[in-house]
Amino acid sequence: MENVENNVVSMPRIGDQAPSFTAVTTQGNINFPADYSGSWVILFSHPADFTPVCTSEFMTFASMEEKFAKVNTKLVGLSVDGLYSHIAWLRTIHEKIEYKGMKNVEVKFPLIEDITMEVASKYGMIQPGESNTKAVRAVFFIDPKGVIRTIIYYPLSLGRNFDELYRVVVALQTADNFGVALPADWRPGDDVIVPPAGSCGVAKDRMGSKSDDMTCYDWFFCTKKLDQATVERELFKK
Repeated sequence: MENVENNVVSMPRIGDQAPSFTAVTTQGNINFPADYSGSWVILFSHPADFTPVCTSEFMTFASMEEKFAKVNTKLVGLSVDGLYSHIAWLRTIHEKIEYKGMKNVEVKFPLIEDITMEVASKYGMIQPGESNTKAVRAVFFIDPKGVIRTIIYYPLSLGRNFDELYRVVVALQTADNFGVALPADWRPGDDVIVPPAGSCGVAKDRMGSKSDDMTCYDWFFCTKKLDQATVERELFKK
């Protein structure tokens, strides 16, 4: 939604269709999100090329790309720098930088050129409180139908938690595939939450249930077992 008077584009929200765009990237032109239909996507922004925090993040993303691919998830990066700056920076990462045992890292996923800040503006990646010219560390999790499912924002000074980014992808797919909710700090293999009862009768039945799989502590809080092998079998089959 655009406010013409103030020239402000509102930030997309969870449940919205991902704003569409075409862009030049280090892997050729893309039409987003149409080119990624059928896959989960992590679309993420970073403030600038040739900066140390961003370098550590790109090396980590690149090292985890295959792990994300196994759960049908593709990576797309963005910054407001130009294509040649991107290429030079990624080459430098590959040839010179070592971080946490990672070296000779080749970034194979696309990095969007966004000099005009058109894409960054569509996704609310420019936060004036941080900078008017640099995108904050935004992360958008977009499902195979092009719907935004999770949004995480980090300030310029703080690198992302990549264990959490992977956990979010796995958790979203688990919730969708098994019709459950997931409690605090959930990891595959932990108990999951059964959605709340929709009627008094169901709530009463649950409290009286002797199921080995489900445990009800009260009518609104019931958990059940969901083993890690079952989760992985469902997620990795795609």
